Amino acid sequence: MNVNRDPQVEQVWRSYLTTGKVPEHIKVPWYESASMRAVARRLPADPRCQVCYYPFGGLGGRMLRSFLRLEPSRMNPRLCNVCERFAEEHLGGAELEVSLLFADIRGSTPLAATMNAYQFSRVINRFYQLTTNTIYEYGGMVATLVGDGVAAFFVPAFAEDRNYARAAVRAGRAILAATGHGKTDRPWVPVGVGVHTGDAYVGSVGEPGKHIDITVLGDSVNVAARLSGQAQEGEMVISEAAVRKGGLDTTGHEFRSLTLKGKEEPFDAWVYRAGAP
Repeated sequence: MNVNRDPQVEQVWRSYLTTGKVPEHIKVPWYESASMRAVARRLPADPRCQVCYYPFGGLGGRMLRSFLRLEPSRMNPRLCNVCERFAEEHLGGAELEVSLLFADIRGSTPLAATMNAYQFSRVINRFYQLTTNTIYEYGGMVATLVGDGVAAFFVPAFAEDRNYARAAVRAGRAILAATGHGKTDRPWVPVGVGVHTGDAYVGSVGEPGKHIDITVLGDSVNVAARLSGQAQEGEMVISEAAVRKGGLDTTGHEFRSLTLKGKEEPFDAWVYRAGAP
């Protein structure tokens, strides 16, 4: 794994992840300039990139794919693939505060035992599609789809209202609602969610000239995953750090002091149950 700790590269990544722009001294292609974004706003086609405003549909979208290779991002199709090309051009990343969300199916093994493999694959696929679309809606980036879970991260530049902690919590709440929790009937799939805010490394990993991925690494990622593991069906466990950063009202919600693997001290968190205000 190649992790570039060049200070100039870190500055570029930090600027991009916090503002959606690169430092002024970095030369960018003409079509990524601020003036061209103003022009792109006027192109008559939706959907479009929420940062660059270039359209994905219509004649404009087809021309952009053909001539500039601009198309929806793999990590969030509401954004264009400029960020992925940016990662290839500036191998490395930066450590900054982000919010992380993990959503997992509870009891996937016994659930799979109640249906055949094809039926279970349809449930998993529906869960993936619904969860990822919800994450996209709140400006998150999908990091991984693995087994019966989805991991995502939220950064200032792209999160809803630029409040990455609140966006992650809202996304978690929407995932629980969309999977049928908080209603009188049983959910169509049992899900638990964990949300944490903390420092993490966000950047490109891989070998130059070969496959490059944008990923998020660090202890904060592990904490979010373990909070998700503590969540019962229909619950979202939110770290105290995410609550503070998001300015969230905890009135009426349960406080828990948790024992997390790798943490010597009790870990403070709040629990949101689907259907609560």
